[in-house]
Amino acid sequence: MLVEAITDYAIYMLDCDGYVTSWNPGARRFKGYEADEIIGRHFSTFYTDAERAEGVPARALEEAARTGRFEREGWRVRKDGAQFWAHVIIDPIRSPDGDLVGFAKITRDLSERRAAEAKLRESEHQFRLLVQGVTDYAIYMLNARGEVASWNAGAQRIKGYAPDEIIGRHFSDFYTQADRDAGLPVQGLATAASAGRWEHEGQRVRKDGTTFWAHVVIDAIRDDAGQLIGFAKVTRDISERRQAEEALRDAQAAMLRSQKLEAIGQLTGGVAHDFNNLLQVISGNLQLLSKDIAGNPRAEMRVQSAMAGVARGAKLASQLLAFARRQPLEPRVVNIGRLIQGMDDMLRRTLGEEVEIKTVVAGGLWNSLVDPDQIENAILNLAINARDAMNGHGQLTIEAGNASLDDAYARTHDDVVAGQYVLVAVTDTGEGIPREALERVFEPFFTTKPEGKGTGLGLAMVYGLMKQSGGHVKIYSEVGSGTTVKLYLPRAMESEDALVAVPQGQVRGGDETVLVVEDDDEVRDVAVSMLAELGYRVLKARDAASALAIVESGLPIDLIFTDVMMPGAVRSPELARKAKERLPQVAVLFTSGYTRNAIVHGGRLDPGVELLSKPYSREALARKVRHVLANQAQRQVAPQGVRRPSSQDALKGAAVLLVEDDDLIRSTTSEMLTDAGCQLWEVRSGEEALKLLELERVDVLLTDVGLPGISGLDLARTARERWPDISVVLASGDNAVSSEAAFLRASLVVKPYTPDTLRQTLAKALHAHEASRQQR
Repeated sequence: MLVEAITDYAIYMLDCDGYVTSWNPGARRFKGYEADEIIGRHFSTFYTDAERAEGVPARALEEAARTGRFEREGWRVRKDGAQFWAHVIIDPIRSPDGDLVGFAKITRDLSERRAAEAKLRESEHQFRLLVQGVTDYAIYMLNARGEVASWNAGAQRIKGYAPDEIIGRHFSDFYTQADRDAGLPVQGLATAASAGRWEHEGQRVRKDGTTFWAHVVIDAIRDDAGQLIGFAKVTRDISERRQAEEALRDAQAAMLRSQKLEAIGQLTGGVAHDFNNLLQVISGNLQLLSKDIAGNPRAEMRVQSAMAGVARGAKLASQLLAFARRQPLEPRVVNIGRLIQGMDDMLRRTLGEEVEIKTVVAGGLWNSLVDPDQIENAILNLAINARDAMNGHGQLTIEAGNASLDDAYARTHDDVVAGQYVLVAVTDTGEGIPREALERVFEPFFTTKPEGKGTGLGLAMVYGLMKQSGGHVKIYSEVGSGTTVKLYLPRAMESEDALVAVPQGQVRGGDETVLVVEDDDEVRDVAVSMLAELGYRVLKARDAASALAIVESGLPIDLIFTDVMMPGAVRSPELARKAKERLPQVAVLFTSGYTRNAIVHGGRLDPGVELLSKPYSREALARKVRHVLANQAQRQVAPQGVRRPSSQDALKGAAVLLVEDDDLIRSTTSEMLTDAGCQLWEVRSGEEALKLLELERVDVLLTDVGLPGISGLDLARTARERWPDISVVLASGDNAVSSEAAFLRASLVVKPYTPDTLRQTLAKALHAHEASRQQR
């Protein structure tokens, strides 16, 4: 009954020759035969053909009879031909006398268990492949004592040890000496053993002794009885992540500092505007007063002292505007090395004999596009700061060289564009700046100097200038070791511009009508008085709306002289536009102590815009008004009616390069020259002119003096140096330029010029230059 009740095992009898003599339900269930189908048949029926061919069934019976038991696992065959994995036991059956009478055979179907074991083995194999394939994580085992028991490829990559070098050694070898002395490895294992897990970030040591920042997890491993048998340890190298986090924090801090400085810049720009208005009132009245006290030496001396104070105030306002990035720059292509060397005498006079000045200029220095006057001012400010930091004696080193800032540096420094720069480094041997003060040194009015010894605007001006020029400034300092300020100026690929002094000839006025538009009553009164003294008929308005009413009245107006920043709904640029619609021939001159973005973008005046910055002198006002009126008059000169030159005309076939930024003047002058038989090229700027002169043969260079970027005087000087055989003609509305023209061996045509005047001036220039060339 027991045997018949069992269905999970095939239990049946064989005779001595191996034939089946009994069959239970278990045998029927998983071998498929009914009892009457199998009893009497040989048990080898259950074996595969291959095993029968090898005599496996006979050997099984022989071993059972000889040893008393046969036990194996292997493939067996069901009635339907399907195979299953079986566990087989064959026991011999003997009589009381010991004679063999048959065999008892028990078979169990292990197919499911074998499949599960196969899956487990496959899973274990895949897990081993996974662990070994991971290279970004060190995954390994520790025994209960903390000794390394396994080692994956990631551990070898990160920590540097091969498996045979580290297995069996204690994991504390990966810790720094300081951590081992503090008991950190022991603490980690103890926490993992008690809490099941320990997680930590800290420095770890590679085989070569270098350290890296690691994130570590240790998990306790226990057997089924809960006994601790070891630990699983996972380590990840997070050095790059930490560096990225630090870089992000630095970038965020830099952005906050930049936003703070930007907000302060908005404030200081507004302050500078009001301050410049005050200075204009004081300066204008002092200049007007100077005529009334002529011949009174004592009064004249006092006026001069007051004007010196105005000059210092103007410099202060200029520094505020530089920090706020609100000053219109006049950039030139400059060789910084030559500029620094040209400052040598001035620096020695300013700093005194106790300061040793060392200048180092690298060979092959690139050019840079900057405002040379502002850069000189910046270097001078840095030199004075250095002198004060050294208490008047020490070594000041000014270095200039080429530099490149890469993408990695740009990512960690706000507003820096990766690329090539010209580096100017100013280094002193002074007392240095404390770390807590370094983050504030570029703020206006912040100074480390004693009270009364500095305005706190020098470095603020340098900061604003560098930002507005597309450059970068970096300061390094250590208390007791001195300070280095590095200026990174954008590289320019163009050739260096020659620098020419501003004309200083006798100023003149005129009899044209000028409309002065200014909301500040005192500033307006000063401007009106200055212009009236120069001979102009003057109208005045307190805002743009009032000025438009005067324009609409039909009164003749030659020039509108208007402040940029005024209250009311109508802005100054809109006033200029509407006035030109009503009076197409009117000229416009802007003035301001703070331009913001109304007429200045990217640090430069908008095309076609004329600006006179406050505070301005009587001479500067006179010169600028004549320039603007002359340009406007030139626009009205039409080339029609010009006689066609004869074949003997001196300009026939002459190659002329016309350089004029005003589109209308350039158009009419171009037609004049074409009618005169010239071969013509025309460009808008000095930079374009230099590029064309490199490619084409030109007989005459005709250039306006007041060009944006490179001035006409600078262009003429450069052309004279590079192409001695070229004739140069300067065009200007200011007769005072005649002395500069003579110095440059150039002819001068005064605006507004007629076709005949222009033709005669160019012909005379060609003739004079040819005569000079023959004499040479």
